[in-house]
Amino acid sequence: MKRKIIEIDEDLCNGCGECIVGCAEGALQLVDGKAKMVKEDFCDGFGDCVGTCPTGALQIVEREAAAFDEEATIEHVRNTRGEEGVKIMLDAAVEHEEKEKNVEEEKSKMSGCPGMQVRMKKAEEAKAAATIGTISGQVIKSDLDQWPIQLHLVPPTASFFEGKELVVLSTCSPVASPDVHWRFVRGRSLVVACPKLDKTEGYVEKLSQIMANNNIPKVLVVRMEVPCCGGLSMMTQQAHAMSGRSDLVVEEVTIGLDGELRGTKQL
Repeated sequence: MKRKIIEIDEDLCNGCGECIVGCAEGALQLVDGKAKMVKEDFCDGFGDCVGTCPTGALQIVEREAAAFDEEATIEHVRNTRGEEGVKIMLDAAVEHEEKEKNVEEEKSKMSGCPGMQVRMKKAEEAKAAATIGTISGQVIKSDLDQWPIQLHLVPPTASFFEGKELVVLSTCSPVASPDVHWRFVRGRSLVVACPKLDKTEGYVEKLSQIMANNNIPKVLVVRMEVPCCGGLSMMTQQAHAMSGRSDLVVEEVTIGLDGELRGTKQL
């Protein structure tokens, strides 16, 4: 059957073992210093292990694979991790079911929602000054001039991408650093994503379409210094390769947990 399952790039794997810990089903093991899928029918395809990988070696793909065997997996976990391991696995399964349900409910709510319509600020609005008075002080004006911004929602051919540098922004970055708007958002187009908590299937393909279909001169991946955020850079690199754009510059900017800029490098 064709289903979602984990794929491991051994060239990127550094053998840290974080994914082994992150896999509640025990489908992964370290073999000769590399993470390996030991049995396909132990992998539920939800990808908890993906966000724990510091090098971006893991991704969720859809391919022909043995069906997930819950009973056999429970027995495997019981034999290797005991009843506590079984409880962790079942609790994770319930959590995933709730997430799936919530996602479907949100999709239903957003059908025809005006908030999903592409819009851009008028030039005079974008240039207009200002601050809005509040009880506690003043609010700094936003430099965002497009909508939507979430990668699931943006159309690949939206007019706000054309001719602008693209920022692939981690969800946490603008919360951690007050400088994100003036430093990275101003004058650029933007997509927001989280490699750990989002349903990321389709992200690489959409990013590659955005790169291929618009005259984008440069892509900036703005991520946090935490390991799971490396998945954002990995997906952007894959999208760059898929786009066929050899002329496109792709850089990674890392923001510390204190909001300070840690550094920039080319991907």
